[in-house]
Amino acid sequence: MIHIGSYTIEIEQAARGIAIVMMAVGLLVVPILPGLVIIWVSALGYGIAAGFGVLGWVMFGLITVLMLAGSILDNVLMGAQAHKEGAPWWVVLIALASAIIGSLAIPIPIIGGILAALLVLFLIQWMRLKDARKALASMRGMLVGCGWAVVFRVIIGLVMIGLWLIWAWA
Repeated sequence: MIHIGSYTIEIEQAARGIAIVMMAVGLLVVPILPGLVIIWVSALGYGIAAGFGVLGWVMFGLITVLMLAGSILDNVLMGAQAHKEGAPWWVVLIALASAIIGSLAIPIPIIGGILAALLVLFLIQWMRLKDARKALASMRGMLVGCGWAVVFRVIIGLVMIGLWLIWAWA
């Protein structure tokens, strides 16, 4: 029990409230923050605060698999679209690696990660092909892949939240 003034709140209710707010932030601020990871951490925090139980462990396992799959799918979609527009896989991998480095250097993914990947992809393609239009086409492919990645992250995030709702209110 948590006592706030004359109010008494059970720990499980407080954990539910905090978790659902954090999951909403993870879902709604997807392009700026790693939303699936925020949803996963929220589910973990709820499990630690309220207890896992059998259903909790099953749901948390599914939520973990979805978080990992969604995070991988994000990069695959971006890279596949850039490759489809003419960038070789080695260039795509360098661009994705620069996204990781950019995210670490500037911890706001849309600024550090995505812009670093796009810039590196464009520069390597431009130097390699000596054609700015083809380099821009590869960059546009990566942007399209990024757009699809956002769509899939939202869908996966909603499924993760749905699994947590089943767990939290079962």
